[in-house]
This record gives sequence, structure tokens and C-alpha cells, in this order.
Amino acid sequence: MNIVVDTSVIIAVITNEEHKPQLIKMVEGADLVAPSSLHWEIGNAFSAMSKRKRIKLEQVKAALKAYNQIPIRLSDVELSMSIELATELEIYAYDAYVIACALKHKCSLLTLDKGLADAAQKVGVRIREEIL
Repeated sequence: MNIVVDTSVIIAVITNEEHKPQLIKMVEGADLVAPSSLHWEIGNAFSAMSKRKRIKLEQVKAALKAYNQIPIRLSDVELSMSIELATELEIYAYDAYVIACALKHKCSLLTLDKGLADAAQKVGVRIREEIL
């Protein structure tokens, strides 16, 4: 079984947030998939945290080491489809990439982002809602 995961889930796991044990249990036995943009989104999230003095460089390095150990299949998505989704749903392109990935692979989405979950459901993506 494939599950698309977004940046919010990965950040929660690699920074040991409170939802980490539940998230790991939810994906046990599943193949994780994410849009190819995931690397850049992870980098952006850490740079934002660092800019706001919420994380130190040593912590980022440790988190990135953990990230590199998570088996995630990165998938390219169609840019034109993603922009159509972004326009139709009035969301950012990065969120549209995640939705496009779930649609492409016909699988559910695990996210901690309620706005993304709501948008994805509008186009028929199933959401793993145990945490939201």
C-alpha cells in the first residue's frame, strides 16, 4: 500500500514532535511516496525555523540525517496539472504537488495540514485523518 506524505509529517517525525509515534504507526508496512519537491520543502522549513531562532544548525543536521534514512519514493508530478489544481483550489503550488502526487498514485494522503487535507478531499483524495 502506498501513502503520500507531505512535509508536515516528515518534519514532525524527524524533529521528534508529539505526533511522531502515532505517525510512524500509521505508515507501518506502507510504501511512502512524496512529490520530488519534498527535499526543497524540507530545506525551506528548516531555513524558516532557523531564521526564527527555533532550531540550531546542529539540530538541523541531526534531523536531516534522520530524514535521509526514511525510505521515501520521490515522484515527479505534472507541472501543468499542479498549476491547474493550485488555481482551482486556490492553494500554493507546493500543496498542489502533494495532491497531484496522491492523484497520480491513486493513494491516500497523510498530512498534519488541515488546509491541505481539505483541498485534497475536494478533488477526491482520501485523507488519513487519525491525527487531524
